[in-house]
Amino acid sequence: MQLTVEGPLSGEFRWVVVVPEHRTHLDLRPQLSEFLHGVPREDRVQLWLRDTEPDAEAVIEDLGFTAYRDLWQLRCPLPNAPSGLVTRAFRPDDADEFISVNNRAFHWHPEQGGLTRDGFDATRSESWFDPDGFRLLHDSGELVGFCWTKVHTDHKPPLGEIYVIAIDPSRHGRGLGKPMTLAGLEWLSTQGLAQAMLYVESDNDAANATYATIGFTRHHIDRAYRRGPS
Repeated sequence: MQLTVEGPLSGEFRWVVVVPEHRTHLDLRPQLSEFLHGVPREDRVQLWLRDTEPDAEAVIEDLGFTAYRDLWQLRCPLPNAPSGLVTRAFRPDDADEFISVNNRAFHWHPEQGGLTRDGFDATRSESWFDPDGFRLLHDSGELVGFCWTKVHTDHKPPLGEIYVIAIDPSRHGRGLGKPMTLAGLEWLSTQGLAQAMLYVESDNDAANATYATIGFTRHHIDRAYRRGPS
């Protein structure tokens, strides 16, 4: 098992640590203790536990971390229902409008909010990026929603993901969230995939209700912990 450590950082957390899915509590304690030995107590640390289980959680809490956020990974079989929407693929000249909609929709989100052009361009340069899988919805020429998908080719069998999905806040309440999700699932299905997943905040009741109607069920929980000054 190998911890992933990012830092020192200039944001809310000085360090971000990710504990992978495949580990035991026996090798977690020495590795995490060794890392923390070099971190001042006044430095705020965020730790993500991929796929929670009691023994690992006990080690993390014993080392002074407090759980504060849950992400649910949901999965559903493909194909799903038709979306009924007319969408098109992302084009480079859509970037600024997409960032604007994204930041309005995710102004509250600690990772997806505050997206910059540099940050977006860095993600677009990743080998997995496919503009055809980045579905955009327009109304009278204005971008009103998007469903950005990702294919995990390293997963056996390959697994589709609803990577980011949003409706512009000015269009909330019009029932677009479900068909926009289905538009992404439609595209993933055309790639020959049999299953799709997404991550959602555990307390996002509206989104979770929508995903349940589509057929998503919870696969596992990723839990965030923090340590340091409150």
